[in-house]
Amino acid sequence: MKKVMSAILSVAVAVPLTLSTAVITPAADNLTLGTGGTTGTYYAIGGVMATVLNPLLKESQLTVTSTGASKANIQMIDDGDADLATVQNDVMYYAYTGTDLFEDEGAYDSFAAVAGLYDETVQIITCDPSIATVADLKGKSVSVGDAGSGVEFNAKQILEAYDLTFDDIKVVNASFGDSAESLKDGKIDAAFVVAGAPTTAVVDLATVKDVHLVQLDSEHIAALQDKYSFYTETVIPADTYKGVSEDATTVSVRATLIASTYISDEAVYELLKAMFDNKDALAEGHAKFELLNLEDAVKGINVPFHPGAAKYYEEQGITVE
Repeated sequence: MKKVMSAILSVAVAVPLTLSTAVITPAADNLTLGTGGTTGTYYAIGGVMATVLNPLLKESQLTVTSTGASKANIQMIDDGDADLATVQNDVMYYAYTGTDLFEDEGAYDSFAAVAGLYDETVQIITCDPSIATVADLKGKSVSVGDAGSGVEFNAKQILEAYDLTFDDIKVVNASFGDSAESLKDGKIDAAFVVAGAPTTAVVDLATVKDVHLVQLDSEHIAALQDKYSFYTETVIPADTYKGVSEDATTVSVRATLIASTYISDEAVYELLKAMFDNKDALAEGHAKFELLNLEDAVKGINVPFHPGAAKYYEEQGITVE
């Protein structure tokens, strides 16, 4: 990498000729980790990674930066403004294939996958008990997330699996917090929320109104996965939200760590190994790391893995592309 070469050259110039035979250890590469907003999970887990892992890393050091999350992070890596980032695996797929969110600007090949970290669950929230399935959303007023967001594409794809389109519902574009307020006030009938469960906005809603989780059935989940392999089947456990006494089956996308293709194999390998070797310490810093495990780390990822990551997984008996 350019940063590594610059560090090596700087050291070489500073060393007197009489010491030219000495062994010089290059400075660790400073890697910028793109996350999300300062109040979000991506930023929080990035801070834990830097705190726990930096004292253990020799090839690199992590510097965490707040960003506009998934799409912005991929653009930052492509521009050279970030070296690592946390993104949703569906947004990652859109970028690699130049589809959906990235249809206008085209495909990106400047990044590679490192590890899936945890589920970001598609939660279809309603306060109307008569809405039991996705098919029941027909004709209803439904929040599908902010316009142009990953949530909006998740909503389109799930409706499509049930032979519905946005023309079959009354589309509302709103944030999770605004959607919860609208559900509370009866202004909308349901909302798509794609986030780790429990989600704060839904927790707060459940304290003042009865909430229900709209389930997906196995047949439609299979149809969805046939077309969009980045989805994984997920169960939201009973009692995740007040008053929800039964498990609810749905799907998830995954928060995924990616790396620039220009980062050395050694740096990515060392980082990934340090994450798994120190999972307990990471989990003490943030509960999301309790969900980090080898098998799930490679699920739902359909872009190439960084060679440094592939080497680590192969040593663990897991073959990836």
